[in-house]
Amino acid sequence: MSISDNNKSGSRLPDPDNEVLVQIRNLSFQYLGSAVKVLDGVNVDIKKNEIVLIAGHSGSGKSTLLRAINGLIPHQHAGSYQGSVIVDGSIVSKTSMSDLAKKVGYVFQNPENQIFMFSVERDIAFGLENLRLSTSEIRERVDWAMDLLGISNLSQRAPHELSDGQKQRVAIAGVIAMRPRILILDEPTSLLDPFTAKNVVDLVQELRKKLGMTVLLVEHRLDLVAKIASRMIVMDKGRLVLDGTPQEILSKLDVGLYGVNEPMIVRVAKLLGITGSNLPIDPKSLSERIRISA
Repeated sequence: MSISDNNKSGSRLPDPDNEVLVQIRNLSFQYLGSAVKVLDGVNVDIKKNEIVLIAGHSGSGKSTLLRAINGLIPHQHAGSYQGSVIVDGSIVSKTSMSDLAKKVGYVFQNPENQIFMFSVERDIAFGLENLRLSTSEIRERVDWAMDLLGISNLSQRAPHELSDGQKQRVAIAGVIAMRPRILILDEPTSLLDPFTAKNVVDLVQELRKKLGMTVLLVEHRLDLVAKIASRMIVMDKGRLVLDGTPQEILSKLDVGLYGVNEPMIVRVAKLLGITGSNLPIDPKSLSERIRISA
């Protein structure tokens, strides 16, 4: 029987690429001792294979939203928590951090906050050991992660001897080795020079393609990340105020009011009178639009 024959009733077959991995409903959070809600009634779904760029002013709730997805909120940050977050079928507030780590990998802004062992391979193995995996599986996963991140030659090096870019790769390898379905990066390029930052962004795109991961990232260098994102969310005063493709969001005239720094390519395009949902956000697409218009 063909698929079409089996679907004559009109019911839609499930689309694995349309799977919702993160479901957030009416989420509000106020840190203990604070008079202001840092998240205020947030509702959003994140689907499989999306690369979601989260932007907005400092203090708009971006990093807090990420922490609510990986469980740091409410498990490690005290405060008033309302609403629900469901990640890959698990209610975050009722799921242990160790179980959430199997589903969500979190890379902090400063990689030195999460790499601390005496060698690269020991650092990557640390989280796996906490999962009590067998020695052979830990060895296989560590080797796989180092090879994927291109750092196998650093396996015996001490993390403090590495460059900032190498440290970032080690931090990502430690997370990838856990094989989560979701990768979260909180300003991954903020401490990196432009060349290294581009390499990290290219790496994120490559990981998404190779592993089929959903990626959420907070990043201010929109010139680097807007072109790889499939979706862009803008936060303001704890609320989700804009949600769409990067082209749709960046085409709005008032987007700067929310702390979104337009990439230079976008500024040039607007000066040339190019607007709309197909706004070019990288040099190649801009040159093509100019050529078509000529």
